[in-house]
Amino acid sequence: MAKDGEKQFIYIVQASLEPSKCKIGKTNDLERRLKEYNSMTGKSKENIYQYLFACEVKDMTRVENAIKEQFTTLREEKSREIYFYNTPLFDEYVNFIKSHKMYAREIIIRTEEKKEVVKIVKRITPSLEERGVSRKEILQKAQRIENDEFYTRYEDIEKELSMYNKRIWKNKVVFCNCDDAVDDNEKNTSAFSLFFIKNFNKLGLKKLICTHYSGTVDLFNQGVNGYIFTKDGFNELKEHPKGYTGSFDHPLSLKILNEEADIVCTNPPFSRAIDYWRITISSGKKFIIISNITNPITPAFIPYFKKNKVWAGYNRIDYFLNPKKQLVDAAGHWYTNIPIKDRTKSKNLKIIPLKHIPEKYKKYDDSGMLIVDNCYIPDDYEKSFAVSARPILNGLLEKGYKIIQGTQYFPYEDGKKCFGRVLVQKI
Repeated sequence: MAKDGEKQFIYIVQASLEPSKCKIGKTNDLERRLKEYNSMTGKSKENIYQYLFACEVKDMTRVENAIKEQFTTLREEKSREIYFYNTPLFDEYVNFIKSHKMYAREIIIRTEEKKEVVKIVKRITPSLEERGVSRKEILQKAQRIENDEFYTRYEDIEKELSMYNKRIWKNKVVFCNCDDAVDDNEKNTSAFSLFFIKNFNKLGLKKLICTHYSGTVDLFNQGVNGYIFTKDGFNELKEHPKGYTGSFDHPLSLKILNEEADIVCTNPPFSRAIDYWRITISSGKKFIIISNITNPITPAFIPYFKKNKVWAGYNRIDYFLNPKKQLVDAAGHWYTNIPIKDRTKSKNLKIIPLKHIPEKYKKYDDSGMLIVDNCYIPDDYEKSFAVSARPILNGLLEKGYKIIQGTQYFPYEDGKKCFGRVLVQKI
């Protein structure tokens, strides 16, 4: 607890070897807190912590509690300070903090543009300038690592796909088109490919087609040449067409998608999700794929949810495996255009009369727009209102509500811009 007259801060800190997560916390001494992070026992000396953001606030406990409440689904564990991280999520965290009534001012912990000098006498971490890199380059690198260089775990695929009726697979051609390698060694086989190979007869598949991508990171030790693996009954064939990269948008991959595939199932690279969704959805094929958990309130994807061309699958993804087969925190979710029945997450929606929603979970912004949180939904409110991604992921659009605007909505409170949401309305 801060003493009277003592400054209070909220910060976002990240470790150099943990790009898929960050820590958000409070302190009355930024210098001491950073030293504590960098002196933690059991941590690699190379895993250096640096502040991504820090600001002074009037009541750090109130702001920290508000962050925990607002971003419940993006926290690794409820009892800890670890949050999922990527560039869009970082922007949301910062915007939310700055919009809080207890926010005072931003502090930049960087030599080149100090707004307040936070003097660290014995510097533990070399500056970005000394390392020869910019903050933008660090964030871009972190995004590339998080978004593209990971494996989906077999258990997560099995958990999701087991929720669908087996009849959807009967006599169908399944296409896994995002570096879904196949090898005699299961360790060098994509979990998607492995699942469908093992369950080929059980699901009654007609054919399985998997592609290997010849990218710069060879996740499956398959070499630099793209190939196509096909399983047709007991016949299995691996082809290496000349010049084929294995990319989902290669002409040959598009030909398979449009002319052979019935169901697409894979984990597309998050960095190319916009292109992947456009290509896959425009093909008219059924799909079950993984993407960022914030897609329902992200401008490029909102129109798909609004037009009912895609909806959330059953489960979120909490972890991936990196190239070293180490667990990495994730901020992913399954998405599909196959009907969802008995969605268990619907029970998280609290659809009740507006007057019964606790005051702390409902408010109006400067324009008079109703904003509700914590999955509370008014069932007697005829106007549009703003929600976060959570209600959409929990199946709100299947409960008699629709998205009414194809763009992101940014509330303003006391003139300050808050993090983005989406507008919905009772049908």
